[in-house]
Order: sequence, then C-alpha cells, then structure tokens
Amino acid sequence: MADQTPIRAGIIGYGLSGRIFHSPFIAANPRFSLEVISTSHAGRQTVAKSQHPDAEIVGSPVELLARKLDLVVLASPAHVHLEQGLAAIASGAAVVIDKPFAATTEEGEQLIAAAEAAGVPLAVFQNRRWDGDFLTVRRLLAEGALGTVHRFESTFERWSPGLRDRWQDTTTSAQGAGITYDLGSHLIDQALQLFGPATVAHAELSVLRTGGVSDDEAFISLLHQSGVRSHLTLSRFAAQNAPRFRVLGSASAYTVYGLDGQEPALNAGVSPAEEGFGVEPAEKWGVIGIAGSSDVPLVPVPTERGEYAAFYAGMAAAIRDGEPVPVEPRDSLETLRIIQRAQEFAGA
Repeated sequence: MADQTPIRAGIIGYGLSGRIFHSPFIAANPRFSLEVISTSHAGRQTVAKSQHPDAEIVGSPVELLARKLDLVVLASPAHVHLEQGLAAIASGAAVVIDKPFAATTEEGEQLIAAAEAAGVPLAVFQNRRWDGDFLTVRRLLAEGALGTVHRFESTFERWSPGLRDRWQDTTTSAQGAGITYDLGSHLIDQALQLFGPATVAHAELSVLRTGGVSDDEAFISLLHQSGVRSHLTLSRFAAQNAPRFRVLGSASAYTVYGLDGQEPALNAGVSPAEEGFGVEPAEKWGVIGIAGSSDVPLVPVPTERGEYAAFYAGMAAAIRDGEPVPVEPRDSLETLRIIQRAQEFAGA
C-alpha cells in the first residue's frame, strides 16, 4: 500500500515561478503539504502569507532547510541553483529545480552526482512538456498523421522591450540568464523529447535592449539523429508573433498559434483544481492539412488538455512510491549542453 503521509514541501523563492508555477500545484495536490516558503522580499512575504496562510514564511533558504522537509523546490535564479541544490540534497530532501537547471553543464553534473550519492530524487521543472499544444503535436506524431516529419518549427515570442529590476535582466548569460537559458530551455527540451538527440547546426543570439547584459533574441537550428531539423526561435522583442508550432511532414502539416493557456489562467488566480483548467477553447485550436488542397483540406485539431499538474503528481509518485521522477535531470543536462554549444556557435 502506498505511503499516504503528506509530503512536507518547501519552496525557495516566491517570484513568478514560485507564486505561479509551483505553489498552486503543490497546494492543489492532496499528497503534499506546503509547509514553508522562503523569500527575503518583504512584499513577496506578504503575498505568500495571503495566498498560503497555513505555510510558514521565512527569510532565507537556511531557515527553510532547517525544517527537515520531504521536498525542496528551487524557484530561484539559475546562478544559485548549485549552492542551494547541494544544500537541499544534503538535508535529505527530494529536490525539484526550476529550469534552467544550472548555469553550466559542470554545475548540473555536480547536482546529479550529489543526488545519486545521497539517494534522493532530483527532477527539473520542465513544465512545458505538459503544454496542451505540445501534447497535441506528440499525439499527431504517434498517430502518423503528418507522415514523415522533416522540419519542426517552434517559436516562443513576447513583447517586453524594457529592462526591469529582476534577475533575468540584471545577470549575465554566464550566470544562466538570457532568453536562450530561459525560454530556450523549454523549446530545446520539447524538440529533444519529440525527435531525439541533436546537434547544433546554426545559432544566432542577439542583445537588443539598451543596457542589456544577456541575449534577448535567439535562433537555434538543430539537426536530430532522426533526420528532423528543428528551428527554434525565441524573442523578448517581438511585436507580432509567428506560429507557436509548425510541423511539416510528407503527408500533411500542423500549425497552431498562441501560447498554452495554463500560465495566463494561473496569473489570473485560477486554481488548477478548477473544472476546465487546461482546456483550450476551439478558437485557439491549430489546423492540420495541406493549404489549397481539396483532398487533404485544412481542418481544426482539438488541442489536448494541458496538464501541468502531472509534474507534481509524478513527483509524489517518485517520493512515496519509488517511481521514476517526471523529468530526468540528465535530459536537462543535455539541454544545457545544447545551450552552451549555441552560445559558442554564435560567439556569445
């Protein structure tokens, strides 16, 4: 019989990631008990207490780790993941580390080795494996609906032309900041999940914002061992957006616009426990078919339901039931290798 004792969890960091992507799913899953949140920011302490009144709010990771938790989540900047991750592992807790996993592959290898030596589960929060549009692409590939795929285009663009007082805008690429580490960690991971191992065929990285210290825009071309080419485009400086996915095959193609709706729903205060969470409306569905063809006309494809909650369900199974972690850290290590190779290729 599975151990039903609540998993005592703590979160280090309560910026966007801790507030939106981690705490709602831990709070909504009955297998967890959110015990402690650590943030040194007075305003975020107030928000954390209002959103999770039963959790203890502390000012430092040291105070959090002293609570002897079952799970520690690092929702903190990449440049502190090594120090905080090693300390969390040493405390005996299972550990979830937000992407980017670490600032370098060497740091990622240290974290993996420490977790293996301590015998504790370690996972990386690659939540966009559970985006509804990505799950739809995965289903179409499994069904063979597109024939033999030769090109995968994945674009994640935003309009954020001004620098802000946040770690993503004030730390360097060498410290794990920049669009390639941030959104690129998702797009590279998704491409590898769909089409397997790859090498960097070409890369362009650009700093566009005045005073910027890390890349704001990037293009990465991957050549997979399977023969597929992935074209990955990232930008914080895009006033209009390209398709989120365009997948070209020998029999058909699939195109979808817009971003998965789970993040904006969470930002609006919607609980992941609410009915309909993760369901995309018909007007946001992509299309499959051949443009201008009467034999294979363009038709809407219902988007699979987004399931970010599946990550923490998987973590509960790993901690209590001995199942594999939902995201193997060596997958994220390979993503880091590709990011570093793209930086070398682009001369960043």
